[in-house]
Amino acid sequence: MIAILTLMLAATQPPDTMRLHEVEVTAEAPRRDIIPVQTLEGEELRRMNSNSVADALRYFSGVQVKDYGGVGGIKTVNIRSMGTNHTGVVYDGVELGNAQNGQIDLGQFSLDNIEALSLYNGQKSEILQPAKDFGSAGTIYMRTRTPHFRAGETYHLRATVRTGSFDLLNPSALIELKLSERIAASLSAEWVNSSGKYKFRYRRVNPAGELAYDTTAVRQNGDINATRLEANVHGTLTSGSWTAKVYNYNSERGVPGAIVNNVWRRGERIWDTNSFVQGRYSGFFGRFSTLNNVKYAFYRTHYVNNDDKQIKIDNLYRQKEVYISSANEFALTDRWSLSASYDFQWNALDADVYGFVKPDRFSNFLSVASALNLERFKTQASCLASFIHDRIIGQEAPRDKRVLSPAVFVNTYPLRNRDFSLRAFFKQSFRMPTFNDLYYADMGNSKLSPERVTQYNLGLVYDHTRPGGVITAARLSADVYYNRVKDKIVAYPKGQQFRWTMLNLGLVDIRGVDVTGMLSLNPVSDLIITARVQYTFQRAIDITSPADNYYRHQIPYIPRHSGAAVANAQWRGWGLNYSWIYVGERYNQQENIRYNYTQPWYTSDLSLSKDLRLGRVGLRALLEVNNLLSQDYDVILNYPMPKRNYRLTLTVEI
Repeated sequence: MIAILTLMLAATQPPDTMRLHEVEVTAEAPRRDIIPVQTLEGEELRRMNSNSVADALRYFSGVQVKDYGGVGGIKTVNIRSMGTNHTGVVYDGVELGNAQNGQIDLGQFSLDNIEALSLYNGQKSEILQPAKDFGSAGTIYMRTRTPHFRAGETYHLRATVRTGSFDLLNPSALIELKLSERIAASLSAEWVNSSGKYKFRYRRVNPAGELAYDTTAVRQNGDINATRLEANVHGTLTSGSWTAKVYNYNSERGVPGAIVNNVWRRGERIWDTNSFVQGRYSGFFGRFSTLNNVKYAFYRTHYVNNDDKQIKIDNLYRQKEVYISSANEFALTDRWSLSASYDFQWNALDADVYGFVKPDRFSNFLSVASALNLERFKTQASCLASFIHDRIIGQEAPRDKRVLSPAVFVNTYPLRNRDFSLRAFFKQSFRMPTFNDLYYADMGNSKLSPERVTQYNLGLVYDHTRPGGVITAARLSADVYYNRVKDKIVAYPKGQQFRWTMLNLGLVDIRGVDVTGMLSLNPVSDLIITARVQYTFQRAIDITSPADNYYRHQIPYIPRHSGAAVANAQWRGWGLNYSWIYVGERYNQQENIRYNYTQPWYTSDLSLSKDLRLGRVGLRALLEVNNLLSQDYDVILNYPMPKRNYRLTLTVEI
């Protein structure tokens, strides 16, 4: 909520008075979301020791990031142990898709042009949203920078260059133009080049506790050469706004394989071309609001494996996507609203693989929702109906899928000052089997059913702001949750050696606690200290069959305990930031035995920044030391992460 205060003295004032110019005061109202949300935005996001969206998400509770190492390594995110495919990723209001494998590589998205990063468990605290947004078990929202111009300004320029370890060279540029009083445009460009080479320690202990091997080597085949281009046009109307976006990402990178059997090099390489164009219109007409999206995307992936010890592979995959959405909301009263949304999506996959069935998918999503906002009580309910129809070549098409996904959210404020709130939600959601699950050669199973998730959440929040005091803001939230994943899709051997198939065999029971805290201090003039902490406990066990050796064992790569802490101090243009991440012990296979044990790890990152302003020109220098204590660790077994490394960033902004 932005409050604008205009102070103007009348022209008839006595001569001994001073005429004051217009003063604009802006402030963000405290966030009062009915649904659990974690947000990093603005200056706080800039201060993080993060280069990509995946790096920043590590500081959110309940999140597990799979990182295969280095600048170019694939990075995917998993919320509350439900699986990567249950996490929606929304970029400027439109969900990103990958019908082939259902996973979004968040390492492809830079923070240079991201204004805010939010994580919602369940769904967003709005009923005016696309129907698909009601379907994910958890969603990440990325919002890019929107141009804002002061009086007399017609353009903004920003140039950044980043360099550091692994032969990193990462320049980027942004230009924003005021085309008219109602239209603004922006163009963002970025180039990332890195050899990806870094030293790591390769040390393993056998189940008997004896040292098996201990050596130091250099990570190979982790290079990347990538460009990102993004153009946006923003327009305002008398009763709404519109946005158009064109996006292109091109990369060539090595695939840093697992370090096993003393093999240090891999012959795998990937070329990615991800392009999309999307438009968005929102309008407000009295009690009626509408939100409409349209998108076309084309993804091209070229995968080559020239490893002498493996089968030679040279495959080209092409994905196409068409997406149309219309969401409409009507306010019956000042406190009660209804909405209805309809989405249509078409996906197609083609590949130069012998016998490939070239699937395409028609998806229709219809949602209805209602929100009631009373003085001390908020509630939101929704139901999503999904209709999926697949077509394939040369085989019998799978049966159409029809799924209903209801959800109910409540939030209440027991105290009059509304600093304290209680919240709870229930939600069912599903994820469709991907094209790889259904149709991958000699492994897919076209008879798969969707995975289904049931979520329960109970939480409390204390949120207090006091501008002008020593403690300017304090926030504490705690959520207890229970998730159940049914018909989990797993790879299962079907008798012949090296022959596997996909089956609905899995059942996972997930119970956890998320705790977050934030404290902002202003002890003396010009000094601002901010601290954030988060802790997650998760018991995510496989309860598929009592006959399994891993029955009631913790599922792979999910730690029981994890957490993060960030402390930042700002004083007269100087900034000092320290961040710490901890991930507890895990198991890298389904059986929780000593042989599959993976050690806990933690990292410390430190950064120092300085901001200067010379007239209209702003200058910023940032020095980062990541993995300050040079810890040896793996996020994924046999994919070693870098030891101590450095980055230097210089930014000029006009």
